[in-house]
Amino acid sequence: MEGLSKQAPGEGKQKRRRSLAQPSPSRWRSPVQQLSYTTDLVCALRRVRRVSSPSLAATRAVREAADRILAAAARGRSRWSRSILSTRRRSLKLLRRRRRGPLSASSRGPPATLERKVKMLGRLVPGCRKLPLAALLKEASDYVAALEMQVQAMAALAQTLSTTPQDRSS
Repeated sequence: MEGLSKQAPGEGKQKRRRSLAQPSPSRWRSPVQQLSYTTDLVCALRRVRRVSSPSLAATRAVREAADRILAAAARGRSRWSRSILSTRRRSLKLLRRRRRGPLSASSRGPPATLERKVKMLGRLVPGCRKLPLAALLKEASDYVAALEMQVQAMAALAQTLSTTPQDRSS
């Protein structure tokens, strides 16, 4: 058997896991991404402001506009961004859930502590309710990094808007 190299057990070719093309959280901290998001956010907030509505609806509109711009900045690369951008599906799910009604507590049984926490995390990250733990943690870390960028942009915007015109000129 010439030409064959001897290999120790366990050193054979291993299947490579297909990596999910997910952006790293550091991508959200780049100045270019921050500037792009801030510019889009300002434009979206101007559009929301033009439409006059009651205060509660206006608050919801601002939050939804900020979330949509954040999801668009992610360019649909993550599950949470695709979930936010698909508003039609979300409204249909809400209608179905209202018709069905909640399950009684006695029929469900008590979930384990870890399962309960994973389920709660899945509810907090858009579009991640039924993901396995490893994928959920990746999505959650990307979502948290994106939210940090959103907070920084909104804080900078609030700082800019709260200064008086005299302060801006100096």
